[in-house]
Amino acid sequence: MRSAILTELNKSLELAEIEMPELKRGQVQVRIVATGICGSQIGEIEGKRGPDPWLPHLLGHEAGGVVEETGPEVTSVAAGNHVVVHWRPSLGIEAESSKYAWNGQIVHAGRVTTFQEKTIVSENRLTVIPKDVPFDEAALYGCCITTGFGIIENDARVKPGESVLIMGTGGIGLVSVIAAKINGAQPIIAVDVHQHKLKLAKEYGATHTINSSSKDVTEAVKEILGTSQLDVVLENTGIAEMIELSYELCGHRGRTILVGVPNIQKKVRIDTLPLHFGKVLTGSHGGGSKPNLDIPRLLKLQKEGKFNLSQLVSHRYSLDEINQAISDLRQGRVIRPMIYIN
Repeated sequence: MRSAILTELNKSLELAEIEMPELKRGQVQVRIVATGICGSQIGEIEGKRGPDPWLPHLLGHEAGGVVEETGPEVTSVAAGNHVVVHWRPSLGIEAESSKYAWNGQIVHAGRVTTFQEKTIVSENRLTVIPKDVPFDEAALYGCCITTGFGIIENDARVKPGESVLIMGTGGIGLVSVIAAKINGAQPIIAVDVHQHKLKLAKEYGATHTINSSSKDVTEAVKEILGTSQLDVVLENTGIAEMIELSYELCGHRGRTILVGVPNIQKKVRIDTLPLHFGKVLTGSHGGGSKPNLDIPRLLKLQKEGKFNLSQLVSHRYSLDEINQAISDLRQGRVIRPMIYIN
């Protein structure tokens, strides 16, 4: 079974054939058709959270695929089901992590990995979807869409008329723009260094855009808001300086939501006094999404024409091209690269 393996931090993934393990209680074998690449995988490859004790291991946490076989006691999915593969837990058994074999050594995997032709997934990381949902769109529901909506709805709890600034308009940032518009936010300000992303943010509902490579963000926000203050700031980059700026830009009683993967080696300095008087600083964990509830609900909204995903998958790659896709994402050349495997 062909897979992309992380063997060493800050190195290209190694493409190789690995052996599938037998299914255990609560595990499901899924044929992966399409998988997205998230900034979280870039963080894992670059070791942003510190040393990696599990090397070599597999990666990926959002995909669309087909169930091939189920292990003991699995009840929520069956062979032939089309599914979203997601990292947030949902219905079913929380199975143990899988271990694959490769040239006499163990390849570790969590309860969900997707950069491979077939995968063993914990039952509670799968949600059945209608068979008319394209697999690339299904993959986006594994993280990008549910996280983007969850940040707005659950973490920030945006109310109609509240101002929202979104720092970083990659996949999750753009979906947050969509969700902010649906929730009635006004204005919606998108910030990025890539003009092609800001253009799409405008199409998705941003009322204002700021290219931080050519404009001072603080001054630009003042021009937009006048004497008003920002109610919500979403920080998607994980860059220490941007985290500090996001917190500073947020209003005295506003909410700053940290979404991007931070580098633990770069400390953030903030003035904590405002936290005692109503200002909020918090981190997001996948937007607090509940896949079994949110995926069907958001699929319905999409079907009703409330949002369009046609431009979110900006580039398509084969599994053999996965390292190029990772490089393109890291450089900001793409929005959400999609790997087509089967």
